[in-house]
Amino acid sequence: MKRILFVVFQFPPFTGSSAVQRALRFARYLPAHGWEPVILTATRNAYENPNDDLLRDIPEGLSVERAFALDTARHLGLFRRYPAFLARPDRWMSWRYWAVPKALEIIKRYGIEAIWSTYPIPTAHVIAGEVHARTGLPWIADFRDPMVLPNDPADPALWRAYEKIEIATVRSATRSVFTTPGTCKLYRERYPEIPAERFGIVENGYDEEVFAGLSPDDHRAAERKRFVLLHSGAIYPLERDPKHLFQAIRALADEGVITSETFKLRLRATFHDDAIRPLVAEAGIDAFVDFEPSVPYREALQEMFDADALLILQAAEVGTQIPAKLYEYLRVGKPILALTNPAGETAALMRRAKQQGVVPLDEPERIKAGLRELLEKWRNGVSASIEPGFIASCSRQARTSELATLLDRVVAA
Repeated sequence: MKRILFVVFQFPPFTGSSAVQRALRFARYLPAHGWEPVILTATRNAYENPNDDLLRDIPEGLSVERAFALDTARHLGLFRRYPAFLARPDRWMSWRYWAVPKALEIIKRYGIEAIWSTYPIPTAHVIAGEVHARTGLPWIADFRDPMVLPNDPADPALWRAYEKIEIATVRSATRSVFTTPGTCKLYRERYPEIPAERFGIVENGYDEEVFAGLSPDDHRAAERKRFVLLHSGAIYPLERDPKHLFQAIRALADEGVITSETFKLRLRATFHDDAIRPLVAEAGIDAFVDFEPSVPYREALQEMFDADALLILQAAEVGTQIPAKLYEYLRVGKPILALTNPAGETAALMRRAKQQGVVPLDEPERIKAGLRELLEKWRNGVSASIEPGFIASCSRQARTSELATLLDRVVAA
């Protein structure tokens, strides 16, 4: 059994992002492929809203080492105000000072043969890069999504900090890994001096084990007279701007197509309720929209089964990315309304799954037409149909096999 060091901030009891599932499921399934992960993560105090429910998902026998870290906003700020340099590249930059020595000790103790670090906390790549430089061990940098895009991050100083880490990581890492072909292509073009084989793809996916025992309540659905459209997870005001959707709902209400008794948009755990509520009020659709808090992971998945249709929001500016929840949506098998760029990666995944319902995020008239079509299918009892073979290819088990193959190649080389 070969051992690999995982440098990952978003690990149980961290909560608030689907990113936690990527490292957690890789750690669960890699031993079946000859790799034993050792996790290097942060201490509990670093997490703003820790959730002990996720601790039960940590595989039995998995070695989890925690290095001390401070959250700049909570521990070094006054009423969450603090000097900006204390949060570059992120609010947990202090993690580095305890994590690097801890990583070197872990490598000696466990006989580590490779390092894997994962974004979106840039400090994870900083730690792995320093450990890689000191040990010479192969390093797989899991970017997932682009670190920098035009005007993202919006703060120029933060953008420069991200770019500096990105450049150092791409140039030093043995492999840079992304979750979509579009992002991988973007980085190959951005860094033409780096050999193309040093870039790779391991997509996100869903975990079949987590879905065990979950299924739609057909009897309950048949009794319900109200159509429920669910968005489960974070809504970023810029990257997933819902205002045109709200305008479309208002137009359907004005035309008498829907009422608050026959249609409900449920927004589960947006993490930006304060920014989205004014948009709902501006559109005059408060009676059509429910804001709901976070719930345990399996409960959130069951809610997807119980909804009548599922909603994806993804702006054209992040067209190389795919929201991780889309794979779970596909596994659930309910109709999906994907408000996204038809030329982007999210739309490409919908086409691969042979699903309709792709509409540009910023075109209210077309969104209105998409909603009408969803409602018509619901009234006629038409459900989504996705090939089981395609669904299986999107599982975390399948993705872990791809990662293990990459690790074997890297270590052999």
